Amino acid sequence: MHDGVYVGRAGPDGAANQGWLLGHFMPKGELLHSVDVEVKWGVHPPGDRRVAWATGEVRTALLVLIRGSFDIELRDRTVLLREPGDYVVWGPGQDHSWQAGDVETVVLTVRWPSLPGWRLPPPAL
Repeated sequence: MHDGVYVGRAGPDGAANQGWLLGHFMPKGELLHSVDVEVKWGVHPPGDRRVAWATGEVRTALLVLIRGSFDIELRDRTVLLREPGDYVVWGPGQDHSWQAGDVETVVLTVRWPSLPGWRLPPPAL
């Protein structure tokens, strides 16, 4: 049971769930469970790259650079995020991938709605 307030720390909380802090994949009944929106605190080592293109996207996404640099690859262009606060928004139908720059990079991602089946499986250990 919760009192309607959750206080956390994005780094440790996200590390336990591939960076995701809020979304449909959090336990039902908890305040962090949402079918409306997903939020991710992404911490990427230098040169980190998405393992596969996201295709057939049906959601809208906002990605905000917190620290480092980040390239969002779209089919027709690459968006370069270089200054803290730089951001990009893309909508349904935009295939995409990404690559982190040459230092540890932190990005905040918000996607909506939160739909099952759109999260990459955890990396094999």
